[in-house]
Amino acid sequence: MPGAGLASPEDGPPAPGAQPAVPAAQPGAPAGEPAETTDWRPLPGGTAPGAVADLLAALRRRLAGPGREVLLPHAPGAAAPDVRARVRRPVPPGTAVVLATSGSTTGTGHLVALTAEALTASARATEARLAGPGQWLLALPAHHVAGLQVLVRSVLAGTDPVVLDTTDGFDPLRLAEAAGGLRTDRPGYLSLVPTQLVRVLDAGPAAVRPLRRLAAVLLGGAAATPALVERARAAGLPVVTTYGMTETGGGCVYDGTPLPGARVDVAADGRVLLGGPMLAAGYLDDGAADAAAFITRGGERWLLTADRGEVVDGRLRVLGRVDDVINTGGVKVSPAAVERVLGEVGEAVVVGVPDPEWGQVVTAVLAAGPRPAPPLAELRARVRRALGPAHAPRALVVVPELPLRGPGKVDRLAAARLAAAALAGTVPTAAGTGPTAPGTGPTTATGSERVTGIERVTGAEQVDTGDGAARLS
Repeated sequence: MPGAGLASPEDGPPAPGAQPAVPAAQPGAPAGEPAETTDWRPLPGGTAPGAVADLLAALRRRLAGPGREVLLPHAPGAAAPDVRARVRRPVPPGTAVVLATSGSTTGTGHLVALTAEALTASARATEARLAGPGQWLLALPAHHVAGLQVLVRSVLAGTDPVVLDTTDGFDPLRLAEAAGGLRTDRPGYLSLVPTQLVRVLDAGPAAVRPLRRLAAVLLGGAAATPALVERARAAGLPVVTTYGMTETGGGCVYDGTPLPGARVDVAADGRVLLGGPMLAAGYLDDGAADAAAFITRGGERWLLTADRGEVVDGRLRVLGRVDDVINTGGVKVSPAAVERVLGEVGEAVVVGVPDPEWGQVVTAVLAAGPRPAPPLAELRARVRRALGPAHAPRALVVVPELPLRGPGKVDRLAAARLAAAALAGTVPTAAGTGPTAPGTGPTTATGSERVTGIERVTGAEQVDTGDGAARLS
């Protein structure tokens, strides 16, 4: 509930070498390095072994002690970013890495300054929560924070990560083969996003069996449905759900509980607050956004996130983004709540499609995977039982896979555009010569742009929205 603080049960005296989060510069303190004179070091990220080796070597040098070099991991195949054109404030002292966030919800991201101390604090906290320093399997792009932290943890553990090259796509059987190359004298670890975990489970025992011996499989980067977590644990996988972001150096809450040193609270407006030594030094590209996100509260530095949450029985429960609400017929619907229900049948993202009658139509975009997609009536019945009739989707768009961006986050903007085009009948036909009428067959567009099924509610029914009023649904 709002104002209910949550601190790690393992909090205590700082670990040896642990440093506090970098505070805002005080009068008379060094303001930081101007962007024009900063020693920027662009490096390709991704998962190609050569690029990973170069980034790993640079991290070893940078984390070994003080330095002026600032690493800029970026998407492989892309030109090195010209950060000087985007930086709007001095680079904070101690900055070791600058990462660009993916902007999976807003479409725009920020340049996040991460100090060596913050990266180290995050990695050490992970070791303390799990089975100690170990060997990691990298299956996420190293220019995003989850992949970068695999390398940071490897540096601090004194181990070399096993690298799965996903440049040409993620293959669960190749992941299983790579897991077989992990040492047996150290704990083995792996970080995945939910989409990857779904594919591992769908691939069957040959993909799952080698991962059972790992000490932990961290699952983050996007919200994982309870059904997916239960399915993975039932298959014998040691899944640990994580919550965090680039601004916290990666996950800082594991299975709802803060890592050692991390702090969690909920603001009066329901937004999640995160604090601790793993906090980033701030945004370099937008002073106003930096001041709004990184705040001082009770004499401590916090990140005010864009997520709604609550603390239930001592655990943080994230409810969805504050700006991610569908207004349909005057009723506010939380997409995250609907997605948790639909996660029982497949990967789903729920979006609002503009509609002249309803304002927005609750629309489920479902990646059914190898199983046939359930009909819309079944999905509506599931949601109606769990959340009430106002939350039940009025339209279903079936795709082979959800549109993704960054390290595997669902691209909600792309999903919303795809759903709107599908319901408007402007998705290309198999022949590519005209639109596909709603409810007709597949198209020839590739990947997440291909729609394999469209279904929508026709007519109207009266439902009780719980406020004493009857509305049409």
